[in-house]
Parts: sequence; C-alpha cells; structure tokens
Amino acid sequence: MEVNYKNKKYYNTSKYPIRQPLIIVWLIWLLSKLALIGKEYKVEKINMEGLKPPYMLLSNHMYFIDFELAAMATFPHRVNNVVSIDGYYRRPWLMELIGSICKRKFVSDLHLVKSINRVLKKGDILCMYPEARYSPIGTTSYMPEALGKLIKMNKVPVVVIVHHGNYLHSPFWNFRKKRKVPLHTTVTKILDTEQIQQMTAQEINEAVRKAMYYDEYRYQKENGIKITEEFRAEGLHKVLYQCPKCKTEHQMASSGTEIYCEACGKRWNLNEDGSLSALEGETEFSHIPDWFEWEHEQVRAQVENGEYSFTDEVDVYSLPRCMRFEHLGNAKLTHTVEEGFVLEGFYNGKPYRVQRTPEQMNSLHIEYDYCYIKPFDCLDISTEKDSFYCYPTKENVVTKLGFATEEIYQLSKRKKSLQTNI
Repeated sequence: MEVNYKNKKYYNTSKYPIRQPLIIVWLIWLLSKLALIGKEYKVEKINMEGLKPPYMLLSNHMYFIDFELAAMATFPHRVNNVVSIDGYYRRPWLMELIGSICKRKFVSDLHLVKSINRVLKKGDILCMYPEARYSPIGTTSYMPEALGKLIKMNKVPVVVIVHHGNYLHSPFWNFRKKRKVPLHTTVTKILDTEQIQQMTAQEINEAVRKAMYYDEYRYQKENGIKITEEFRAEGLHKVLYQCPKCKTEHQMASSGTEIYCEACGKRWNLNEDGSLSALEGETEFSHIPDWFEWEHEQVRAQVENGEYSFTDEVDVYSLPRCMRFEHLGNAKLTHTVEEGFVLEGFYNGKPYRVQRTPEQMNSLHIEYDYCYIKPFDCLDISTEKDSFYCYPTKENVVTKLGFATEEIYQLSKRKKSLQTNI
C-alpha cells in the first residue's frame, strides 16, 4: 500500500544526465579549490600517464570533501557523478545542471546502468561511490557483487580514488567538529580495457576491493598523525555501541577523549594516535575497527541462530520529490530474518505499508545526526519511487540495523543457492 500523498508525483530518477558544460567543469574546480583553502592536502596520481576519458572512477566515501578532491583530480575533464536522492534536496535543478545521475539507496535500478553506459559512450568520466555511504569506521564497507558485471559490460578503464585523512578529519559519527588532519588522495588506474576483457566479473570485484582497501586508524598510526583535540572521542559510541566487557548493547556513551559503558562502568581513552586503552583492566580492542568487526560478528551469530529481530515505533519523513520532506508521523518498523524491513503507518487518513524483503536490500543507509531533517540518528528505507527516513525511539540502534541488513541478505543468498542446487 502506497502512501496517500496529496501530490501524487514522484521525482523522476529515470532522467538521463546531461553532458557537463565546460563552464561548469571550471566552476566546480574553482569552488573546490576555494573550499580547500586552509587545508593541507595532496592529490597523487599513479599509473595515470596518457589516460584520457572515458573511464570509470570508483571512490571511497568519507565526507563531502571527497567530491572536492575528486574534482581536483579529474580537472579539466567532464565528470558525471552518481548521487543519492537526498543530495538533490532543494536543488534538483543544480544537480541536473552539473550532470548528476540520481539514485535511491540500495535499490536495483536498470536505468542507472543505462545512464552510466550513456555517459561513457559520450567519452566522459563516470564517478561512483560503490560503498554508497560514508564509511562508519574508516575501513572499507560492503560493495555490491554486481559491480564487476557493470565494469565488464562497459569495457572502459577503471580508476580508483582512495582518500586518506578525510575520515579522520570529519568522522561520520561526529562530522560537525573538524580535526586538523592532512588529506592525501591517491588516484590509480587499476585496470585497462584489455585486462577487463580477460577477467571474470568476480576477478574484477576482487581487484577493485583490493585497490579500495583502507583502514584510516592504521593509516593514522603508520603516518604518525596525532589528533590532539579534546573532543576526539565524542560520538564514537554511535559505532561502538556494544560493551566488550559486559556485552551490553546500546548502553555505551562518550565525552571528551573517553568512551564508556553506562551498564558496567568500564572506560577507554581514545589516544592521540587513534588507539584505545582501557583506564582499568584489560584493553579488549586497542584498534577501533577490531571492536567494530567484533560487534558485526555478534550480529552475524544472532542472525544465523535465529535470535535476531527488531521492532520499534519510528518517526517517519519521506522524500518522494526533492523540494521538501513529507512528515508522515509515527509508524511501526520491524526487521526480521524472514520478512526483512516492514514499515506500517497512516497518512492522510489511509494506511500504508512498505516492505523490503531480505534479498531486496544488500545494505542499509544509516545517518548519525542527520543534517537535512533533525539532528538525530536515522535509517533510510528506499523503494523504486520513494525514500523513508525513520527515526527510532530506541537509542543507538542504527549501526546494528546496518550489520543485520547485510547479514540477512547474505543468509538469504545462501538459502537461495542451496535451493537452486537441490
């Protein structure tokens, strides 16, 4: 059942992108240059000699500054970026003018494939962020298996941008407070046309994942980067939501340079080199991504053992078009291994029901302190025509929902594979 909107029109995500006007290329470069004033940054090109468009540009994703550094790296060539629907909020005309390709998060989109092919056939650069979200912990996130097929289909060189320092400068869990960190972007051609023709889609995926590997906390330590700001741990509990000592979930908190468990009282300090150390007793995880992956393993076990489920009342805002969010009010959200996500509510006197089955969502778009609506954590469940931004009543749960979405999808894939082989 669809939402009973008074205005039944939805934003048309099937528009083909325009070819970027050269004046726009120069304007984007100039604005990016101005935005980077005062920041220490370096753009290093590797194996790029003689390479000209068309090619596919794959970038990791840390913060908005990624776009500015990518613009510096690709100038003076035309670039069409794949951009999520909320990037069009209040400015669809601008996004269309600069040649963006609109996409709803984690929704299969055949027209996107056609738009990418169209851009490359015109001889331009297609830039996409295959992780499709800001990195929550400064390490490589999930990338779809279909990426290799897309690359093989288009038969153009593949270039990878890896940004280092962007996450440390503006971590996803506290992007409002900036840290003084040097930025280093590498731009590397990893595959040429001949290599792509000789490789399978799986081999291409493996090559891309290897090239896009990053660990910002390891990078920080190896390069001797010190983050001395006294607020550096604030917000870290949003990603480290489970206590490794008492195993309690969603009772972590943070302030200043410390993260601590409100259930058992244990505290850890985030050191200037990015490592953690317990104030008393054992330091379970000195490397922050190890703690994060441990949480992921706990959720994987819950999903596989049939112990996982989530139910909550959520405050819902939707984005059927681009000029404003529709406030749909309270609704019930459930997430289970069997049904995936189900969102049920009422709007304009009529019920609506949105379901995304386990095989329809390989990952989940989550936000901390979402700047477009209200500064709290939320998750976005998108369909082919609409996007629903849900603010849970329960605190600090969206990171676990992200883990669970990926694990339920993988479990669904394994079950389907077994049924096919019987």
